[in-house]
Amino acid sequence: MGATMAQKKYQPPPRTAMEVYEMLPEGTLAEVIDNVLYMSPAPTFEHQQLLADLFTEINLHVKKQNLGICVFSPIDVYLGSNNAVQPDIVFIANENRSIIQGGKVKGAPDLIVEVLSGNKKHDLQLKKNLYETFGVKEYFIVNPADKEVVTYYADGSKFILQESRKGKIKSKLLRKTISF
Repeated sequence: MGATMAQKKYQPPPRTAMEVYEMLPEGTLAEVIDNVLYMSPAPTFEHQQLLADLFTEINLHVKKQNLGICVFSPIDVYLGSNNAVQPDIVFIANENRSIIQGGKVKGAPDLIVEVLSGNKKHDLQLKKNLYETFGVKEYFIVNPADKEVVTYYADGSKFILQESRKGKIKSKLLRKTISF
């Protein structure tokens, strides 16, 4: 006897946060860190305006110098099997383009920029620890309120906190200081 239409369409419920994440509609602002799902409201106008300015400057430099590829959020970045994040700006050097697979980033980008929004602890602690663990080389956290930039450079397997700057991202990888 053949299976009914309802039986053919049955999907077992998701069992992990990553399985739930994979079922979300495209464009949903969500991330999974250590198999915990975090959802966010849309960023503020000021956040997006600063993000647009930073991305434009970084991307123009990356293209002009043919350093790699630069994209902005939302883009899925998978770090291991229990983490999927959507950093604000991602840079992947030419030699690491192989981490771009099936329209997603599967591995650590070389450089990440996060513009702070509502949940500061998320970017300052959770994501910082995740990016450090998975080998991101440079991580910049920008506070849109005062334009202070917290900078981390990888030194082996650890991030080294640099002196914070206002209105400047100084990237060793890009060999460029971006002022904003």
